[in-house]
Amino acid sequence: MREIYIEDVREEFAREYIFPMFRANAVYEGEYMLGTSIARPLIAKWLVKIAESTGADAISHGATGKGNDQVRFELNAYALNPEIKIVAPWREWELGSRDSLVAYARQHGLPVDDRFSHSMDANLLHISYEGGELEDPWVTPADTIWRWTVSLQDAPNEPENIEVGFQHTPAAMMERLNALGVRHGIGRADLVENRYVGMKSRGCYETPGGTILLKAHRAIESITLDREVAHLKDELMPRYAKLIYNGYWFSPEREVMQTMIDQSQQVVDGQVRLELYKGNVTVLGRWSENSLYDETIATFEDDGGAYQQRDAEGFIKLNALRMRVATSKGRQRSSD
Repeated sequence: MREIYIEDVREEFAREYIFPMFRANAVYEGEYMLGTSIARPLIAKWLVKIAESTGADAISHGATGKGNDQVRFELNAYALNPEIKIVAPWREWELGSRDSLVAYARQHGLPVDDRFSHSMDANLLHISYEGGELEDPWVTPADTIWRWTVSLQDAPNEPENIEVGFQHTPAAMMERLNALGVRHGIGRADLVENRYVGMKSRGCYETPGGTILLKAHRAIESITLDREVAHLKDELMPRYAKLIYNGYWFSPEREVMQTMIDQSQQVVDGQVRLELYKGNVTVLGRWSENSLYDETIATFEDDGGAYQQRDAEGFIKLNALRMRVATSKGRQRSSD
């Protein structure tokens, strides 16, 4: 018997995967917004779930033996079902290239659309492009590869102001932000990343809504989070991002980090005003009932005694004490 299961998991994807990741402001190697990486644990979950519901003892995926996705699918699947068997044709059959895969499909009467030379992956968060001429990192991506966002030349000549309030359902919010980002050419990235399997890989990505959301989230955190909490989150973020990139979404360490991150977000709410224009996202203003920003303290004008500036002298001398002592003991430091 042959059966096909089609599930609409957009809301689950946004609520249980995209939003928790964005609460951490996760970006891999400073640029990659993890659009493919974060989708893999959800796919693995549903593969295992359907296998169990149908009495199957194995799942399969089409990832190559060179990429990260084989790791992501399988690590997450094993975390959910330690006994699951995995069939990976790219590793087990003589399919060493995409050309051989297309030839195999045609040999067995399977229709294949091979008009596109790139490997593409699209979901609610992003679309990615790899392969073809992109395998040469010196080659500039052709304008024709971008399937979502308009070019900066074709983007509207007038900026558009929006307000992000974190009040809509996650999936609806992502769809709306994607539409806005696409219209203004926001979220394109061309980068070379370090794969978990050891090689470097060049890819191009479009993450329109995610780029807007990340900017808005960091803006509202800037006025609601305590300084040390914010800095701790930023210190942990690269490790958190690497866990997602490498396929450890269901790992205990990611879940522990998520608990801490989610607790920090209890005070992160409010409104952020943004300007979208020619690929740029600019913060125009931010407001929250939980804001820690105190204008009476921060002002350059008369603060009515809210901040005692003379206190700064002792604060500075105490923090300089160890360096003053070291210099007095002859431990001179180079001025070069």
